[in-house]
Amino acid sequence: MERIYQKIGRLKEYLNIIKSIKGDCLKKFSYDMIYRGALLHYLYLISDTSISLAEMVIKYKELRFPQSYAEAIDILGENNILEPEFASDFSRIAGFRNFLAHDYEQIDPDSICRGILDGLNDVEKFIQQIEESLGIKQKND
Repeated sequence: MERIYQKIGRLKEYLNIIKSIKGDCLKKFSYDMIYRGALLHYLYLISDTSISLAEMVIKYKELRFPQSYAEAIDILGENNILEPEFASDFSRIAGFRNFLAHDYEQIDPDSICRGILDGLNDVEKFIQQIEESLGIKQKND
C-alpha cells in the first residue's frame, strides 16, 4: 500500500507543476521550446503515472491482469474502484500516453492548451475515486 501512497503523491505533484505553468499556454507552447518540452514531459508523466497507479491497485486488489494500458483503467471501473462510466472515458489517457511517447512532433498546441489542460480535473477525479475506494484519507494538498 505504501507504493500506492507514493504514486498518488507523485501524481499530485505533477498536477501541481502543470497547474503552475499552464498560464498563457498557447503563446508559450508555440514559441518557447523549453516550455513545450517541460509541459509535454509532465503531461506524459501524468498519463504514465495514472496507468501505473491503476496497475498497482489491480495488483493490490488481486484483480485480473490487464492486457493493455486502457484495460487497466477499465478493470478499475468493472470492479467499482472507479465509476464505470468515468473509467470508460478516462481509459483514453492510455492513448494519450502512447501519443506523447511516439508522436509528439505533430502536436496541435490548441488541443494541448485547451483540451488537455482543461481535462486535468479528470486526473484529480481519478485520484479521488481511488483514494475513496481504498479508504485513503485525503490530505490537504
